[in-house]
Amino acid sequence: MSLVTDHAASSSATQPHPEGGRAAARRARSRHRARKPAPLAGRYVGYVLYFVGAGLISGAVVHHPLDPARYTKIAILGVLVFLTATLVNEFLLAADRPALPRAVLVIVSSLLLSFGIGMLSGGLQHFEDFPARGAVLVPLGITVSFVAFVLKDPQSSWRRIFGPVGLAVLLTATVSFFGLRTIADGLGETPGEGGHSHGGGTEEEPDEHEAGEEAPASSSEPTAPKTTAPTATESGHTEDGHSH
Repeated sequence: MSLVTDHAASSSATQPHPEGGRAAARRARSRHRARKPAPLAGRYVGYVLYFVGAGLISGAVVHHPLDPARYTKIAILGVLVFLTATLVNEFLLAADRPALPRAVLVIVSSLLLSFGIGMLSGGLQHFEDFPARGAVLVPLGITVSFVAFVLKDPQSSWRRIFGPVGLAVLLTATVSFFGLRTIADGLGETPGEGGHSHGGGTEEEPDEHEAGEEAPASSSEPTAPKTTAPTATESGHTEDGHSH
């Protein structure tokens, strides 16, 4: 009799309360909905914004000396696009939205990551046009992008920056700096004579100079003498007058 009583007591103790069971079921359903993958269109827009923002920043970083006002605006636009992509991918489409401190860290690290990628890609793409500038942008972009990625990655700790991978990245950046600097010195870039032109005012100066030289020549040409030959109408009247 005691065995039956003990079995009944244990079964009643292990059986969950109906109310608690419904709450657990609701939590399970909410977790299932949270793990539902984001729509394809949202993921596509998010990644397109990532790359467009990084591309705008890379172009602005490299070309900034050509037209500072213009490329500063382009850089700001690229930052806004990249941050929009961060909000879409990390908050709107994410299964688990981060808390406020983590959200601030994600936004700041995403901003640093955008500039790191921009410096790296822009420095490589236009190294031949701006060798000295590219030799600085490439290693700096490698370092900044790695630090920003570690801070942004939820599965990594900031201590990984000083770990073996961080030392390898630092060594790569150092080697790339001295290597690219040597190549840049061999290219012998002359200030103001870069091969990358975007329609600056320097190309229009020869035309204005030539126009200035041609103006006196055209003005010094002798004007054609004013002919006093009678026109057809006048000659007709003359002939008519002689016929009378």
